Amino acid sequence: MKLKDAIWPVIGIGAVVFSCWLLFREVRTISLDQIWASFTAITGWQWAGSLASAALAYVMLAYYDRLALRHIGRSVPFPFIAATSFATYALSHNIGASVFSGAVVRYRAYRSRGLSGSEIALLIAFCSFTFGVGVLLVSAVSLLIQPDIIQRYFDIHSSVPLFIAGAIVVAIAFYVFGSFKGFQPLTIGKFHLHYPRRDVVIRQLIAAPLEIVAAASIIYFALPPEHNPGFVVVLAIFVVSFSLALVSHAPGGLGVLEVTFLAGLSDVPETNVLAALLVFRILYLLIPFAIAIVLVLLFEQSALWRRKSADGPSQS
Repeated sequence: MKLKDAIWPVIGIGAVVFSCWLLFREVRTISLDQIWASFTAITGWQWAGSLASAALAYVMLAYYDRLALRHIGRSVPFPFIAATSFATYALSHNIGASVFSGAVVRYRAYRSRGLSGSEIALLIAFCSFTFGVGVLLVSAVSLLIQPDIIQRYFDIHSSVPLFIAGAIVVAIAFYVFGSFKGFQPLTIGKFHLHYPRRDVVIRQLIAAPLEIVAAASIIYFALPPEHNPGFVVVLAIFVVSFSLALVSHAPGGLGVLEVTFLAGLSDVPETNVLAALLVFRILYLLIPFAIAIVLVLLFEQSALWRRKSADGPSQS
């Protein structure tokens, strides 16, 4: 195994171990019974809100793929896109990109629909970029609405969050301007990155933040109303925690999500935070993971049947 192939699994394992150690320090005085009591206190309406939010988040993730296909000029039925996207994100979120890249799922699926390797690579890059746009937009809006949110983690001057938000807005505005004006593609070696068309960019600016808002809403609805700090606070902390989880390559963001949320929601009872994160893991990670495994197995089985059918006449 090459060093570059082994480094990310090591980083992912290291992130899990370190985060779990930090988490243990935070919750060592809490019993499992206390966490279970907070979990069972979550009402049916709260579960319904979290479940609807999880469904919307995965629909928006599928729309990432659809926008990417629109950008490269390919047409694939949306049910197939939705199944591929669902399996891709459910597996990569849980196992970690360092262990099982979602690119493998997309490659296998979209190759069966006639896409080339370079087109699939562009699709993957476009989806990652769309997510990045969403993170930046949500971060900028959160900082503009509630600039003191960053002070939950860092002791900095109040003008810094506004400066960061302004810089993000300028960067996104330049991207939109480049698309609307039809700037020349960015060339990196033999690879050409074209600005998306106007209609694609507009849809990006809607779908990307909506997916992040929906995912954060899973946790927001699961928190008890009497201790809920407000949606903007939950959204901002979610962006930080989920981004750190992805960068760490920790499978399922294990420990990373919990530590970041406990630090950011220090004014909320720890048992309520952990119970809400458990709901998030069940609805956004574990249940989709189980469904994704079934989808991948069904796809591979159907692909095997197609190959046998194609080989059958030639062997007779």
